[in-house]
Amino acid sequence: MAIRFYNTLSKEKEELKPLQKDKVRIYTCGPTVYSFAHIGNFRAYLFMDLLRRTLKYNGYKLEHVMNITDVGHLESDADDGEDKMEKAARKENKNPYELAKFYTDVFMSDIEKLNIDKPEKIVKATDHIPEMLEYVKTLIENGYAYETSKGIYFDITKLDKYPVLSNRKLEEQIAGARVEVDREKRNPYDFAVWIKAPENHIMKWESPWGLSYPGWHIECSAMGRKYLGDVFDIHTGGVDHIPTHHENEIAQSKGCTGKIPANIWMHVEFLQVDSGKMSKSLGNTYTISQLQERGIEPLAYKLFCFSSHYTNKLNFTWEAARAAQVSLDRLRSGIIKHMEGTEKIENTTLEEYRTRFLEAINDDLNITNAMGVVWEILRNERKSMNFRNLLCEFDSVLGLKLETINKEKTINNEEVPNEIKDIIQKRNQARKEKDWKKSDELRDELQKLGYIVKDTKEGMQIEKVK
Repeated sequence: MAIRFYNTLSKEKEELKPLQKDKVRIYTCGPTVYSFAHIGNFRAYLFMDLLRRTLKYNGYKLEHVMNITDVGHLESDADDGEDKMEKAARKENKNPYELAKFYTDVFMSDIEKLNIDKPEKIVKATDHIPEMLEYVKTLIENGYAYETSKGIYFDITKLDKYPVLSNRKLEEQIAGARVEVDREKRNPYDFAVWIKAPENHIMKWESPWGLSYPGWHIECSAMGRKYLGDVFDIHTGGVDHIPTHHENEIAQSKGCTGKIPANIWMHVEFLQVDSGKMSKSLGNTYTISQLQERGIEPLAYKLFCFSSHYTNKLNFTWEAARAAQVSLDRLRSGIIKHMEGTEKIENTTLEEYRTRFLEAINDDLNITNAMGVVWEILRNERKSMNFRNLLCEFDSVLGLKLETINKEKTINNEEVPNEIKDIIQKRNQARKEKDWKKSDELRDELQKLGYIVKDTKEGMQIEKVK
């Protein structure tokens, strides 16, 4: 069955035709690790997860690269202000490399909580300075870049067309410069690919132009080329990447290789909070840990993101988050009911559901329609392990850990009340995160409610105190 994705480059849905028959090569713009990633950031990586899982469900092998930006991303996506890493390092009184490692570790922990299928290669910008330097040298040799007293700039007048992703006119295009307006620039829209470092700048490297550091856009161009070649299949990111970052990636690649680096460009829309912009100043940039503190599981947030297509804005409210948690609980309950079922479902029925699910996800990752199929199966009055197994097959795309669901009973074979299940679930999460103090506190809470929990080699056992 053909897979079709909306391509920002062509402004239409296109059938995926990989450059290599059985393999899809992807580049994803990863996090800038100067602070905690918030739930808006993670919508992009949940979209990435859905894309990966859909392609694998269709039988494709993946060669997927995601970068970690640990140098060079300035305060604004329009590349104004200070380097985010250096500013955060001064504020927290840490070395930028220590800061990057701390927030990278937190990010990867949250990735695990959300059960996101990780790319085959996750690469750091600071490990690829030589590749970036060579890329900049090639741009200069090809006549696409020039030097000023502040850095190396890309000359956009050398291109046949700029911009190509956005519908903006050139005069509306935000300049991709990483430094203040440089009067030495040949064109006000030329953007910096390499920046000469001020004396007090911490992260800087030797280069033909003195101590300096890379522009944000050059890292993705250089690393994408190193691991995926001059042209690959899919490039993903957020809609905020379209007007500047991805536009300038394309410009650089055309200057270096004469080619647009990806055939399909896919972009996920913003997450809004209470129908407004997410912003630190408004105090609404919630993290995955903050959701957990309010009793919202990471997988419930994942299910919440399935309520809208990735190309549509999605509005987060705590009411909607709690509703997603209820839906996740109902989904698990529905799985258990099918596990207990004894009916034999005919193959034609199973194939009909399977085809509808596949048609949905292959139509530009239409997860809302796919979830419609899931809920229809869950509500089916005929309860059967055949349906449970089919839903677990679908879970290879959803990533909601449906295959781990078991009906919890005490060792006396008594069903565990929902209130106790919730505490057990929180304790399991605490143990997974190695939060032993919280795990012990929840064990004590269970004991007060009349349940003793024993952790054995065979797993957790629950006993009701008589």
